[in-house]
Amino acid sequence: METAIGAILGALVKLLPLIFAFGLLVPVIAQGMDAAGLAAPFGLSSLVFAMIVAGSWGLFATLKGRWI
Repeated sequence: METAIGAILGALVKLLPLIFAFGLLVPVIAQGMDAAGLAAPFGLSSLVFAMIVAGSWGLFATLKGRWI
């Protein structure tokens, strides 16, 4: 029988790639774009664009179990 804390930790471990993507990759991509003077496509802000890119990559890593 699994405890409640075990279930919570198990779910958290499964979501670690997505948490990493939003916690580290989004700020790095957004600040890198701002520092390089690159504009996001379609009139998006660099933060929104970074959330789309990193979120998609993190979701892929969460579902497939690998980053590449």
